[in-house]
Amino acid sequence: MLLAACSNAPAYHPATVPSPEAYRETGPWAAATPSTPAGEWWRALGDPQLDALESRIARDNPTLAAAFARSQEARAALRIAQADALPTFSGASSVGYDRQSDNRPLRSASQPADYGNTILGIGASYELDLWGRVRDSIAAGRSNALASNDDVATIRLSLESDLARSYVLLRGLDAETDLLNASIAAYKQADQVVRARFDGGIATGIDTGRSGALLADAKAQLADVRAARARLEHAIASLVGTPSSSFALPPSGNTLHVFVMPVGLPSTLLQRRPDVAAAERRMFAANRAIGVARAAFFPTIDLTATGGTNATSLAGLAAASNAFWAIGPTLALSLFDGGRRKAGVQMAQARWDEASGAYRATALTAFQEVEDSLSALHYFGDEDQAEARAAEEAQQAADLSTIRYEKGASNYLDLVNSQTAALLAQRRAIEVHTLRLNAAVALAHSLGGGWESAAP
Repeated sequence: MLLAACSNAPAYHPATVPSPEAYRETGPWAAATPSTPAGEWWRALGDPQLDALESRIARDNPTLAAAFARSQEARAALRIAQADALPTFSGASSVGYDRQSDNRPLRSASQPADYGNTILGIGASYELDLWGRVRDSIAAGRSNALASNDDVATIRLSLESDLARSYVLLRGLDAETDLLNASIAAYKQADQVVRARFDGGIATGIDTGRSGALLADAKAQLADVRAARARLEHAIASLVGTPSSSFALPPSGNTLHVFVMPVGLPSTLLQRRPDVAAAERRMFAANRAIGVARAAFFPTIDLTATGGTNATSLAGLAAASNAFWAIGPTLALSLFDGGRRKAGVQMAQARWDEASGAYRATALTAFQEVEDSLSALHYFGDEDQAEARAAEEAQQAADLSTIRYEKGASNYLDLVNSQTAALLAQRRAIEVHTLRLNAAVALAHSLGGGWESAAP
């Protein structure tokens, strides 16, 4: 009974990861923290259409379905390991008619040559887990099942983040499309004015060429934006489990909001991410696997029992005199295996080292991703304000250049340059604002997206 409490697994000490006291890239700004349900962090962007798309991830995404199937597989493996802790019962029966050889050794003259042989029996076997092999196998299986559950959460969070990023980019392209359509309309009107002035002998052929080139370039930019938007739309269709040919996202007038999730202390980050939790559980499973490998050096002890009845006919099976039984322990120990068990222990220890390294790498990556997202929010925020100001100034310069050209105070080259600069500045302002929104999404992802573990 004392041996039944043994385990050959080494004491579990998780790999240590240095945790900083505070994040460095928090930036000199503060943003309002939205109140969103746990796990539904994307609602802080404030777009109902995105909310509807995100709700389809869990139901329709095939990658998440495959991850869930793997978690079910891990649970089944755990149940197989748990079954080893219980007795095994089996039954067997046979009905036959035998003939024995006349020259069979030790056969007496009174024995018949032909006889019936009917057997009905049951058996039971139970392994005494004195060395902890079964218990460590169950512990490892349970940890792998928990890690698989966390893998599902990790993949789901990644898919939700991919969808949010793609949606933000698509809406940014919608804003660029509106800008280019407005610019094309203005360029068409300007081109008509230039050509009318050319017909009147005021403008030159150079002016008409420049106005036509500016209009054609704007149309080319619009075509490029539309192609990029189509690719994003197709990617979103795949994420929500819909064929691209039957999926469309019309332009939306909703304004996406920049948000910042509560960052907290770096020491709490490792408890907020499902990928870190999965890596830690796999590290524990590798620790228990060492105990399983070490237990192979000790004998296997099984308690076995069999019983039944054996007769020459079916009618005789009920006779008490035809009953048989056997009970007793069996002990098995491998005396020589060419180093197989030693190599098994070495393999288990190497897997422990691998799992420990993977855990540390995952934790360090988590800190890096948070710092990257915080710095991106910080600097994209500054750049967003600067680009918005630049776009306003460039548009003002373009408006003044238009007035000066119409009054004959400047040539058309000045107007073309100012309009080109205004369009570039306005597109850049939209792009930077989109990058800032995606930095908020990246921060939510790097912080675990509000994930809460159901396991200790």
